[in-house]
Amino acid sequence: MLIAKLQKTFSGQFIRNAGWLGLAELANRIFRLGTTVTLARMFSPKDYGLMAIVYIVIEFSALFTLDRGTMAKIVQADEEELETICNTSYWLNWILCVSVFLLQCLAAFPIAYFYGNPNLILPICSVGLVYLIFPIFLVQGALIERENRLKIKAIGNAGQSLLGNLITVTLAVLGMGVWSIVWAMVISNVVWIFVYYKNSSWRPPKSFKLDKWQDITNFGKNVIAVEFLNRLRMNLDYLIVGRFLGINELGIYYFAFNAGSGITMNIVQTLIAPLFPHLCSVRKNYQQFKARYVNSVKTIASVIVPIVLLQSAAAPFYVPVIFGQKWSSAIPILILICLSVIPRAFKLSSSLVLNAIDKTHIVFYFDVIYTVVFTAALLVTVKMGVLWVAIAVLASHLIMSVIFNVWVENYAFHKKKNVFYES
Repeated sequence: MLIAKLQKTFSGQFIRNAGWLGLAELANRIFRLGTTVTLARMFSPKDYGLMAIVYIVIEFSALFTLDRGTMAKIVQADEEELETICNTSYWLNWILCVSVFLLQCLAAFPIAYFYGNPNLILPICSVGLVYLIFPIFLVQGALIERENRLKIKAIGNAGQSLLGNLITVTLAVLGMGVWSIVWAMVISNVVWIFVYYKNSSWRPPKSFKLDKWQDITNFGKNVIAVEFLNRLRMNLDYLIVGRFLGINELGIYYFAFNAGSGITMNIVQTLIAPLFPHLCSVRKNYQQFKARYVNSVKTIASVIVPIVLLQSAAAPFYVPVIFGQKWSSAIPILILICLSVIPRAFKLSSSLVLNAIDKTHIVFYFDVIYTVVFTAALLVTVKMGVLWVAIAVLASHLIMSVIFNVWVENYAFHKKKNVFYES
């Protein structure tokens, strides 16, 4: 009986999709290990600091392309409006991506001035070229996700990771510094065009129309606003540390993130990626919706918690051996940041429950409060050093995630009335 139950559990669609994405992430981790070791050996703390700033810029700029919002709307849309939503999303993506590319180039100058480093201008402008690649494949990617064919996404992830890491390692060894990251980010996106066009029959419309653009932007604005706040929390500590403690301290702190939560958060995102389409497909059936959510969260917890605890315990041993003794001072920071992944994983899962039932505004309202609390904690602790910043990060995520998770479960599953049919 136990064997039959396990077979049923691990043969579900969510598990299969998570499994494919997990295999892709395993491949990514193998590729990234070589890259991370190479960068740790070749880069100085200052190089890591410059790399962190480039990543911060593209993390925030990418939000304004509305790609997450348009893709989420395609996944969630009713069948009768799907073609229109896809066509309009395609043109919206081009309008927004070109605009963001130009704005990022303009923003490169004040950003370089803010950090007192004019060498940032050209890399920030160049990495913006990725926005001119995104619109080519985003709709196809959303349709593949909608159809729960996440095996295709897994293949794309693995292919992009392989190419990107090869480029990064090669250019880093050649001494190109931050440019090894820039060109890897731009060129590796070409993989998505090949993979998605080969596996999706959808092609761009020949005529320019923006039918139902309000529906897309109204749905997407809350998704994007929440994603903005999420990325703000993910990067605000970098901004504050870099501004108040300097580029070298930022480099140490960013290394701790990259070698710690960078690994486990990728696993979290891999497991959570199939959850949204998994929930959306039964979003008007309360019993199935609840069962899928509960089972999926149990699966996520059974994978994430042991991995995070194991990595945290092993950090004092593997960091000096793999990355070198010069990064030993980052170990306590790495452990604290790594532990913060556990509450973040549960918070992300709960957010998808509300997104699936058209309650994106609730997630946004909470995330505003979440971000204010997080920012205050960082500003209070930054003068005490990067270790206290890491403590503030863990405490903020833990407290706010617990509050949110308890509230969402009560709102979505413990009410007498059925929130799924509210509009």
